[in-house]
Amino acid sequence: MSDSDEARDSAQSEPPARVDAHLVAGGKYHDIDFARAELLGLLAEHPHVRVTVWPDYEAAEAICRGAFLVSYTCDVRPSRPAQEAISDWVRGGGRWVALHGTNAALDLGRPNGVESPRVFPVWARTLGSQFVAHPPIQPYSVEAADPAHWLVAGIEAFETDDELYLMEYHGRADLHPLLHTHWSGQARGFAEFDWADTESAHLVQYLRPLGQGAVLYNTLGHCRGHWDMAPVLAYYPTVERCSWTKPQYYELLRRAIRWALREEPADG
Repeated sequence: MSDSDEARDSAQSEPPARVDAHLVAGGKYHDIDFARAELLGLLAEHPHVRVTVWPDYEAAEAICRGAFLVSYTCDVRPSRPAQEAISDWVRGGGRWVALHGTNAALDLGRPNGVESPRVFPVWARTLGSQFVAHPPIQPYSVEAADPAHWLVAGIEAFETDDELYLMEYHGRADLHPLLHTHWSGQARGFAEFDWADTESAHLVQYLRPLGQGAVLYNTLGHCRGHWDMAPVLAYYPTVERCSWTKPQYYELLRRAIRWALREEPADG
């Protein structure tokens, strides 16, 4: 065996270095326990990744020391210092897998329906979007917007019964669409309900490059159990799992974690 062969075999036998990552899972109106457990299970498929879990973003200094961030939140409104710290971290090279309601601020019980106040401008600009409304949960088709990109390549169009996010985009021209759907109509129950005359293509997953880093945003993944609408409802009648029942969603999440670990293909 040559010296180069020995060196290669030695490198291949070296265990991967420890990677410290952060998961923020918290907020309202969702089965956060379910989503947290599922995401931790997926992260555990990479045993060298050690995960710290937070309910919100206020430990921004610690979060920004991690190699990457995964978030599943709803109506979690970071303080301005936390927004700015995490935005600066992304700009400096951080990778953030942002899921479902990370971009959502919700005010329920308003006279004209659920309002989506624009209360975290730095957050919305960093993520590239802010949730505004969604039509009633019903099946819709998700298809690749860039089928050649490795994050979605080979994933055929699929139908899901999830919340179809209608969003206000920030820096839309800078977003790299990966998945999208087409819909127009009315989002009943929301203050901004009329989407009949707006652009029918809505992003479902996209990359948002920012400085030396990036955000990978996926809007899918609504989930709710019987006790997750308190104090609005003491007992919600239906358990909702939506895209969490779809193998395609788990494949998207697995690829997202590989992206966060910078394990994308050399030509990706």
